[in-house]
Amino acid sequence: MSGVQSTRILLTKLAVFSVPMLLATASLNAADQPSLAERLGYKATDKLLIVNGDDAGMCHTANLATTECMEKGFMRCATIMTPCPWFPEIVSYAKSHPEKDFGVHLTHTSEWGKYRWGSVAPSDQVPGMIDKQGYLWPEVMDVYGHAKPEEALIEGRAQIKRALAAGIDVSHIDSHMGTMQMHPAFVKAYVQLAVEFDLPIRMASQETLSKMGHPELRGEISAKGILFPDYFVYEELKDEKKQDVKTFWLGVVRKLRPGVTELYIHAGTPSDELKAITGSWQTRSQEFEVFTNDEEMKSLIAEQKITPIGYRPLRDLQRKERQQAK
Repeated sequence: MSGVQSTRILLTKLAVFSVPMLLATASLNAADQPSLAERLGYKATDKLLIVNGDDAGMCHTANLATTECMEKGFMRCATIMTPCPWFPEIVSYAKSHPEKDFGVHLTHTSEWGKYRWGSVAPSDQVPGMIDKQGYLWPEVMDVYGHAKPEEALIEGRAQIKRALAAGIDVSHIDSHMGTMQMHPAFVKAYVQLAVEFDLPIRMASQETLSKMGHPELRGEISAKGILFPDYFVYEELKDEKKQDVKTFWLGVVRKLRPGVTELYIHAGTPSDELKAITGSWQTRSQEFEVFTNDEEMKSLIAEQKITPIGYRPLRDLQRKERQQAK
């Protein structure tokens, strides 16, 4: 059993992400409040889709696939892993393409056996985040077992500041492997970062939060003026299930509801580099193809009158509304 697999089993025992796909209920605003879509300038009946590219900056192949999907496909935003070696390359692209939408993929784990990275914050400030080899822990449960939420906060803050200092117009934050989204104390630090930098966030579904015993969390975060999509689609597409990637994502897109839905993919191409890093290279390559070049997906999005968007409109709306509320 791989480290990633064991982490998933332990998280399932915590009742976190215990089903393959979770669709979040709409954010807990009063019924007479304008919907998020309306506040963004669309109709309440419009279907808005955020295809976020996770793991930008992780390696050269991820960068190439991410930028191609942003330019030719339906990816309208991506989140960058600032501790990774190929961070400077994606920074160069972002600075030369200021119209592109990039957030920070808060990275508190380093899961690949032969390709590792450490913290952005000085290691003496986040000792619980670091394993015996000097890298970030490989599994989420390792982080929960060794690190304090305050250390995750320090590391997250350092990663966002690194992106901002590099010239990236950060649009949102999410969490690599869900580390900041699946434990109440770490969620608190995650929300603190969103408030501190005034950024929207990827938010766990209402079903997940209810299983964790925190069904009120979406409402509490919304009350702070932090925005997140109405719906969130989560799916690991595990190799052992032998799911057809294209069929799965076509099914998800076909069932989109009015409002703002986020799904995420890991874009890659079948390069020797990606094959050497991860056993999930086939899934990553198929996801890239489905959301970049697949004609059936293009036709479906057109037929369903789905509007692809990124997180930047949410960030701009959030900052406007929070400013007005002061």
